[in-house]
Amino acid sequence: MKKITRRLAMKSTLAAGGVWLGLQPSLRALAPSEKLNIAVIGAGGQGKANLNASGKENVVAICDVDESRAGDAFDKHPKAKKFHDFRKMFDSMEKEIDAVAISTPDHTHFHTAFWAMQRGKHVYLEKPLAHEVWEVRKLTQLAKEKKLATQLGAQRHTMTGLRQSVEIVRAGVIGEVSEVHSWIGGDRGMSAIPKDKPAVPSHVKWDLWLGPNADFNFHPSICPYGWRFWWQFGTGETGNWGCHILDIPFWALNLKYPTRVEASGPEVHGLTTPKSMNTSFLFPAEGSRGPVTLHWYHAKNGPPILEKHGLKAGGFNNLFIGSKGMLLCGFNSWKLLPEDKFQGVKAPKTFADSPGFHQEWFDAIRGGKTATCNFDYSGPMTETVLLGNVAYRAGGFAWDSANLQCQGNPKAQALIQRQYRKGWEIS
Repeated sequence: MKKITRRLAMKSTLAAGGVWLGLQPSLRALAPSEKLNIAVIGAGGQGKANLNASGKENVVAICDVDESRAGDAFDKHPKAKKFHDFRKMFDSMEKEIDAVAISTPDHTHFHTAFWAMQRGKHVYLEKPLAHEVWEVRKLTQLAKEKKLATQLGAQRHTMTGLRQSVEIVRAGVIGEVSEVHSWIGGDRGMSAIPKDKPAVPSHVKWDLWLGPNADFNFHPSICPYGWRFWWQFGTGETGNWGCHILDIPFWALNLKYPTRVEASGPEVHGLTTPKSMNTSFLFPAEGSRGPVTLHWYHAKNGPPILEKHGLKAGGFNNLFIGSKGMLLCGFNSWKLLPEDKFQGVKAPKTFADSPGFHQEWFDAIRGGKTATCNFDYSGPMTETVLLGNVAYRAGGFAWDSANLQCQGNPKAQALIQRQYRKGWEIS
């Protein structure tokens, strides 16, 4: 009787759209030379690039809730089965799929990835890894538990300027680093609140687009792209760029979890993300490295530290301050300061060349080296990025990373994990 009840419960949970934690992975036996069967969830925007990168393997399924946004993806892959609901895709093709590339809006990252990983599917997931800190930790733990090959979509990780900057810091060229300033320019955010209520276009499956979120009126300023600047769906410019830019100090200094988070900026809006913000993270000493203060800025013309040293933000996004000098760097280039002291100094070559960011993931699936932005590495980085948003919205706090606790700040704690609408609960 107990077994029947369990089976019926699983069936009803799947039908309602919930996630049943008792599922066992369904893996296809794969020869080393055999092509991988890839399912792509989200085929428009960045999803198109991930779909193209997956084209060398077998794209067996494409899922998108927006026929227009997906564009000609379905036509270019006529052998791939077409879906709007990723849950139905897995219901009908679970044993055929080896891995999933996910490029949906932030608010649906977790459920799509969790659903796939529960079924033993390897995952490539766009940044930020999820919408809330709890979700990131859950995915990071699940990847380790099921021994899955994962990769966060921080594609700039393979760029020469970024890698050389990391090598310079790791080699001790600028000495002991105690402070890093990182930034994204521009002033996107604080979206206008729509007053009209247009009909949902026929090409958009709006209920599926909302996924685990509470009901919300469709508006073209939100879907297909403006969602990024609404707290309910996106994570602002911090979530948009943080995992790219903070990749440099995280990799260079072997950072993991901060112990203190502070933030400031314009008055907090309940619905939309800000046009600017300043955040600081305190990281404890680790191994031979001392404590590090990491500053993150969303600032139109870069942070004040640049003006202090007579520097310009153009082309750069990180300033490392060390005991022997400074490193100004970005994705494509770097500069050691003061320039006369470091004249002629070259970046040491310590990293093996990447076979390609997506290829790293394909190789890892086949049993090769772990992909460089696997969730063990990118999970803590994403958590840090999202904690910056939490501190901006609710005030600073001491962070207990082991227990996911914003100590002494219940308002911040409420932003660590959200409630899902009926049918999308995690059991």
